[in-house]
Amino acid sequence: MEISSIQNQSATERSKPTDEISAKQQTKNEQNQAILQASLDVSISSGNDSLALLYRTAVNELNKVLETDLGSSAIQKAYDSGLDVTPEATAERIVSLSANFFSSYQNQHPEMDYQTQVESFVGIISGGIDQGFAEARDILDGLNVLEGDIAANIDTTYTMVQEKLVTLMDTLLNADQTPAPDTAE
Repeated sequence: MEISSIQNQSATERSKPTDEISAKQQTKNEQNQAILQASLDVSISSGNDSLALLYRTAVNELNKVLETDLGSSAIQKAYDSGLDVTPEATAERIVSLSANFFSSYQNQHPEMDYQTQVESFVGIISGGIDQGFAEARDILDGLNVLEGDIAANIDTTYTMVQEKLVTLMDTLLNADQTPAPDTAE
């Protein structure tokens, strides 16, 4: 665009991109406020039970990353009420609910060899878990409650989830290498 054509534009035309950015930013700000309000409502209604919030956030992220392969709300459909929200139980639930969808993932990706399926699946759920933990931390930090026991429980839960993901991968990979039964007598 030449300088002369810019000079011939009205002030409204020149400011249009800024208005669009401003409108987009306004929309994003409104969405962020709605998310924070919803998060606050969840936090208040759950009695500030941070691990329940952590679990919900992780489940939501896992649902998003698995939706393409396994359908809408795959993990949410497996969600039970009255959960034990200790770090151990939360970590176990996050990984076991995710692991339950491995066979479906395999069926969706027959073009992959077994090892690639395992590594890809664990990578996908790991990414969703990491994002869920990060979002939960941001929410709790925004509510000024990410400290003391809450922060320690989240750290403990995250560490346990990572350990369980390594165990899951090892278990799945070793399951493919089980020796054939000895038929010779």
